[in-house]
Amino acid sequence: MNVGYKTLFGTGPLFAEDVTECVGQRLAVVVSETQKKADVAAKLAVVEYDMEGLEPPILTVEQAVERSSFFEIPSFLYPQPVGDILKGMDEADQKIISAEIRLGSQYHFYMETQTALAVPEEDDCMVVYSSIQCPEIAHQAIAKCLGLPEHSIRVITRRVGGGFGGKALKAMPVAISCALAAYKLRRPVRIYHNRKTDMLTTGGRHPMKITYNVGFKSGGKVTALDLNILINAGMDADISPVIPHNMLSTLKKYDWGALSFDIKVCKTNHSSKTAMRAPGEVQGTYIAEAVIENVASHLKMDVDIVRSRNFHTFESLHCFYKECAGEPEELTLHALWDKIAQSSTYYQRTEMIKEFNQLNKWHKRGISRVPVVHQVSVRATPGKVSILSDGSISVEVGGIELGQGLWTKAKQMAAFGLSSIQCEGSTDLLNKVRIVQTDTLSLTQGGWTAGSTTSESSCAAVKLCCDVLVERLIPLKERLEQQMGSITWETLISMAGMHSVNLSASCLYVPDFASMNYLIYGAAVSEVEINILTGETTILQSDIIYDCGKSLNPAVDLGQIEGAFVQGIGFFMTEEYLSGADETVIADGTWNYKIPTVDTIPKKLNVEIVNSGNHKKRVLSSKASGEPPLLLSASIHCATRAAVREARKQLASWSGIDEESATLFNLPVPATMPVVKELCGFDIVERYLETLSTPPTALN
Repeated sequence: MNVGYKTLFGTGPLFAEDVTECVGQRLAVVVSETQKKADVAAKLAVVEYDMEGLEPPILTVEQAVERSSFFEIPSFLYPQPVGDILKGMDEADQKIISAEIRLGSQYHFYMETQTALAVPEEDDCMVVYSSIQCPEIAHQAIAKCLGLPEHSIRVITRRVGGGFGGKALKAMPVAISCALAAYKLRRPVRIYHNRKTDMLTTGGRHPMKITYNVGFKSGGKVTALDLNILINAGMDADISPVIPHNMLSTLKKYDWGALSFDIKVCKTNHSSKTAMRAPGEVQGTYIAEAVIENVASHLKMDVDIVRSRNFHTFESLHCFYKECAGEPEELTLHALWDKIAQSSTYYQRTEMIKEFNQLNKWHKRGISRVPVVHQVSVRATPGKVSILSDGSISVEVGGIELGQGLWTKAKQMAAFGLSSIQCEGSTDLLNKVRIVQTDTLSLTQGGWTAGSTTSESSCAAVKLCCDVLVERLIPLKERLEQQMGSITWETLISMAGMHSVNLSASCLYVPDFASMNYLIYGAAVSEVEINILTGETTILQSDIIYDCGKSLNPAVDLGQIEGAFVQGIGFFMTEEYLSGADETVIADGTWNYKIPTVDTIPKKLNVEIVNSGNHKKRVLSSKASGEPPLLLSASIHCATRAAVREARKQLASWSGIDEESATLFNLPVPATMPVVKELCGFDIVERYLETLSTPPTALN
């Protein structure tokens, strides 16, 4: 990294701005006394490239395959096939060969863009305030870049204005650039991205091309699924090698009989892609639904029946997920599937929609019920709880606050854990607890805040700390009660200080092997209405049921479920992220992310969280809620497909064409207004008018 500086004098903070090329690689950092001057200077930068001997750029995954341009997937991250694919294909009554799915990218659109503030301190030390999801990794990288021991670096993250994975690895270059400038100039330096620079450098979700062969019985049971998946990772690996593992974890939500795949992570000349909420999982669950929808269309069966016939038994679940399947009683999907049908009046609404579609020419409705099976992994997480002399409580956790309620849950856990002392006032400790900002020198081994499970593991660490403190305080409390009778919390803590009781405890929560990975289940029913003349899609109602176990905070989890679901709607329905040749437009400063003005938030959204029972392997029987609900928004896309299918059946009757060919179609992701309109037929009004003027015999 080449960094250019303009030396300035004074004591105030300096401002920095990146000079960035089209694929998001930092070429220089301009430092100035004001942000305006830094912006102007950055725009004046001229970058010259030596083009001699360069090969043509790789802009598509097909070109990457032709030139064998791939990132290596470590063997332990590459998923394992299931069953005998050849036998499964031989058992099939029918097959679909070389069906294709293409999935685009999605930008994070967090509220706060990438930002950092670096402040030099005495003894060649540096404090960096960074909006990063993994302060520990930034700490290590900054120390290595500056050539300093890690004890000379401190990374502090108070909170982050939204992350969704975009502030995991992509926040590191910002923090490092800021620290390097501050270290060289011995002045505080602040850097933050404007939205255009942020979009260029962060990259977004991984685009993909999927080709598959599927064999199935006449009754709808799939016997074999073979996949060829090409993942566009961009110019740098980032977290891309883990995407295949994540994809298959959700794609296996159905019993495919036999499952085989060839997955390649393609290295291209696009911006490097990164983690985006439910990275890989959202694509995997959609692929599964697209296959099921295609099978149902070929068999002319109700897709809901085909879904049900491919649900896992516990035996098949264990075959596909191994030890992650848990115990038989933990497989709650079938119960949730039936419960969502009742609570959403799914069958009654299905009949009402059929009647609506018969009576309306220009508006069609569709409804879809979709399951989710999501595998999550729990990581080791540190925690520290300290009780101050006045009885107030300080809590530190490795996880950071991304707006997902991590601190709220940790605060409640501290109050709950210490309340077991059972002295006067110990049952009302919540207002005495404060969560302290993440500080990599104060609490080491902080790890990542990602993958939905950091809240639960942070609470587990806090609970362990509280257990230690309670164990230390109980003997003193019993002695004091014998001498004084009932004592207050404040008295107990004051006396503990006088008796040299250690009032600070830290620990590292390490999940045992049996509880590191587990499955989460849920289901959603969504109903939409499309205007076949304009392509406008209105989400009339979505009903969600989600197994949270014993929720640590139902209000927080409900908010997480709703937010994830709506963000998923963006991916499936509205956010058109242009790629390929269009990425050259980005370098010229042209906005390339299309979001239509149509309101696609459900008019009615009902969320029910359920407790599937006591799971001793979970943190207080709780289950994660951050990412899995996003996958349920595929129900919106499937419902839209059902509505488009009705429009195409009507169009076929007007045109005199075969209905079967009209109902075999692919609905792209995202299913934007132009896409829906085109699939319904641009000239639909003209065709309808022709039917009014054409004698009935001419249509036969």
